[in-house]
Amino acid sequence: MHFDLTDLRLFVHIAEMQNLTKGAHKACLSPAAASTRLKTLEHQLGSRLFYRDSRGVDLTQAGETLLRHARLILRQVEYVKSEFSANGADTAGHIRIYANTTAVTEFMPEVLGRFLAERPGVTVDLQERLTRDIVRSVVDGSTDLGIVSGPVPEQSLQALHFSTDRLVLVTPQGHPLSQRQKVVFTDVLDYQHISMHEGSTLHAFLLDLSAQHGHALTLRIQMRSFEAMCRMIEAGVGIGILPESAALRHEKTMKLAVIKIDEEWALRERSVLVRDMEALPGCARALVAELMASGSGGSDPAA
Repeated sequence: MHFDLTDLRLFVHIAEMQNLTKGAHKACLSPAAASTRLKTLEHQLGSRLFYRDSRGVDLTQAGETLLRHARLILRQVEYVKSEFSANGADTAGHIRIYANTTAVTEFMPEVLGRFLAERPGVTVDLQERLTRDIVRSVVDGSTDLGIVSGPVPEQSLQALHFSTDRLVLVTPQGHPLSQRQKVVFTDVLDYQHISMHEGSTLHAFLLDLSAQHGHALTLRIQMRSFEAMCRMIEAGVGIGILPESAALRHEKTMKLAVIKIDEEWALRERSVLVRDMEALPGCARALVAELMASGSGGSDPAA
């Protein structure tokens, strides 16, 4: 069985766009040429890859299987190109990273700033994703690296611990909870909360946690950054749960109280996820090393 890389790229584009015409355009092919190539691929595999209707296309079960393998094959081709680039094994290439809210907003900008300044030939695509989507994307090869907090249920991945993520309660000064040395989650459920935006990892985690307690979290307002959350908290709009590094930084310039959360889930290990470290291109392995160094000794790289 022979696979044409052009056909695999076309297939992936169509699957991701859920539209043959848009997928063909992204692959720089005419819709007619794309349709012919797709039919040839289906004939070669002996399987139908898409269900087609007036709204677009949806993957069949065989299509889902091929998409998983096609992504891995194409990523590996890119890895080979990076390894043999003229600029050296770890100074050129492209890295895709899916990470949780804290990583994207708190410490990855600093880590990437140092890393990229030393490697002008490297480009990075950093995207915020929910933990379940990060894990799935590393498994199926949609992304090179994943950054998560907490346990990793997928045993097939390599999870490399590099720092500790602590969640704390933040209130305005003078709030009824502000004089407490520590709280548990049930202590905060009756208050209105300032939250990160819908779709953020922390937002989803807290909603799931409150549901486990049989209580709906009362959200007053949702913000796009931890700084914006802290400003709302300082203004007395509500209370919020944030990473300790962000809370302590903003406590220096705002009238806030930071209170320990006495729950096991509040202390979470940060890990970088990979399918196979040895299969990564040199630039991706170098970035993992940078992450590990930034959190050496169990310290928080955002602190």
